[in-house]
This record gives sequence, structure tokens and C-alpha cells, in this order.
Amino acid sequence: MLIMFMMMMMSGLLMFSFNHKHLLINLLTLEYLVSFLFLFLYMYLLHFNMELHFMLIFLVLSVCEGGLGLGIMVNMIRSHGNDYVSGIYFLSW
Repeated sequence: MLIMFMMMMMSGLLMFSFNHKHLLINLLTLEYLVSFLFLFLYMYLLHFNMELHFMLIFLVLSVCEGGLGLGIMVNMIRSHGNDYVSGIYFLSW
């Protein structure tokens, strides 16, 4: 079970590291990592017989993170016309 968790985490990190072109692919990879962390947190809390209230807070924050990422991507597409990650450097002040 631990080997499966490690392989899932490493595959998500590798996908995030090697996909530099489109912002949407990076956001999907981050959502994959968040869902993996949710699964890992659930198993951890269940194993040690802890309460699962923290998982609700984690889910709320992950939904806010996803919504914020999509909002930034829509704003970037409206202003630049594409979702290339290289265009993010133009957004810096």
C-alpha cells in the first residue's frame, strides 16, 4: 500500500515537473496531487482513529484553490489569447 502511494505521488510530481507548456495541464496535475493528498489523509486519519473534521476543511480549501486557478487561467486567456505558462511572466508587475 505504501509503495502504491509513493508511486502515485512520484508520478504526479513528475507530470507537474515535465509539463511546462500549458497552464491547464499544470492545473489538472495539481488537482491530481490534491486528490492524492486527500486519499492519503483519509487513510492516515482512519488508521490512527482520529476525527475526520479536518478533511472537510481540506476539501473546502482544495475547491477554492481549483476555482482560483481556473479564474486566473480564464483571465490570462482573455488578456493574452492562450494558456501558455511562458505568458505568466508577462503578468508579473
